[in-house]
Amino acid sequence: MNGLIPTEIIENKIYLFREQRVMIDRDLAEMYGVTTKVLNQAVSRNMERFPNDFMFKLSLYEAKRLRSQIVTSNVGRGGLRWQPYAFTEQGVAMLSSVLKSPRAIAVNIQIIRTFTKIRQILIEHSDLRLRVEAMERQYDENFKIVFDAIRRMLDDDAEPKTEIGFRTD
Repeated sequence: MNGLIPTEIIENKIYLFREQRVMIDRDLAEMYGVTTKVLNQAVSRNMERFPNDFMFKLSLYEAKRLRSQIVTSNVGRGGLRWQPYAFTEQGVAMLSSVLKSPRAIAVNIQIIRTFTKIRQILIEHSDLRLRVEAMERQYDENFKIVFDAIRRMLDDDAEPKTEIGFRTD
């Protein structure tokens, strides 16, 4: 490990909300070595640095979905009591200007490198996705007869099936 936090841990803390890759305030605070309250206070004092495309508050539905993705304790025992903030890659980069500890800066660099790595992987494999889609189209054409036969077998209006076996009556 050449950094403070293994890349795999950072990757597992990146979620997809509103078609954007984001990190949650609680996870970021833990990585930076501060409390969520301290992180959010620093952000609150510098709101002009965090427009909606850098940071947004999760909706109740999104927060509930997040809770189902990660196991959290109940509200009375340290679980989420309010909707967390989600930071986009740009928002995470901006956090380095409001959290100035050496650890926060080092962790921020690791997080930005992880976002960049993920984006590069998606770009490199876009051709693979296109080939798979082409194969699916070809598969559908080649096996149209098979699919039609399966549909006929499943069709309720198909001709009645003859019984196989013998009767004792």
